[in-house]
Amino acid sequence: MTRDIDISLIRTFLAVAESGGMTPAALALNLTQGAVSQKIQRLESLFETTLFERHHRTIRLTADGERFMSRAYRLISLNDETWQFMTRPEFSGEIKLGVPLDIIRPMLPNIMRRFNREHPKIQLTLVCDMTEKLLGALKAGEIDLTLTTESVPGKEGTLLLSDTLVWIGAPNGEACRQKPLPVSLGSEFCAFRAPTLKALDKVGIDWLAVCNVGNLESILATVEADMAVAPYLSSLIPANLSVVAADVGLPALPAHFINLRLPDSGGTLIAQELAQYIRQGFASVSSAAA
Repeated sequence: MTRDIDISLIRTFLAVAESGGMTPAALALNLTQGAVSQKIQRLESLFETTLFERHHRTIRLTADGERFMSRAYRLISLNDETWQFMTRPEFSGEIKLGVPLDIIRPMLPNIMRRFNREHPKIQLTLVCDMTEKLLGALKAGEIDLTLTTESVPGKEGTLLLSDTLVWIGAPNGEACRQKPLPVSLGSEFCAFRAPTLKALDKVGIDWLAVCNVGNLESILATVEADMAVAPYLSSLIPANLSVVAADVGLPALPAHFINLRLPDSGGTLIAQELAQYIRQGFASVSSAAA
């Protein structure tokens, strides 16, 4: 016969497991030690197994307790997510999200799919451009929030991903060995342009600009055709391109960061809601990569 599990029992189990004892768990949950002990006993009785081994003042998980641990986290996460979903207000209207060109396809589809599924009455419009222009549009109130690629990390709550710029080229390509070095850099507003040229000039490598437009497809096309190399975030490299080998002698490129920017006022409730989806989406990608 199927039995229902009381969520409060699971919270108590996790509190004891994380804190290592009934007393600290009781303090964290604002319960008496006796109440915590009773909840653990009820959970063990429900599962007909022992979840903790008790030795004097120490307590540790049994094998069954360790097996239950990951499921306990998933149950609590789903419970909390469901609660928030069912109790938050139903949004409607339009929201404009700024996105740098190189982030759209690798990062956004899953985030947009989930947001659209859970908020079908919101029209989500993407505004795609270089970071500098997107920040200007955000300041002017033309977009509601924006993702950026920047050389400095955002403050707490705004930094989504830390990454490093690398040189990319065609697999087994020869462009990386040519002199002067052919480089696809994009327009003057490209966030990668200045640090890339600074790195090349610092080591005295002559370079030739092959693509000076902001169109990402044009940049990647020249690289795929082995006409040039280009700087790119290491976590977003297209599958048909490769990192240029270190023995070629190209200079190391600096760290770059994907940040999430909202207006100084904090933005609308809809913008804050979308921002939360974006944070969760990037967090899941980072966890998968780890």
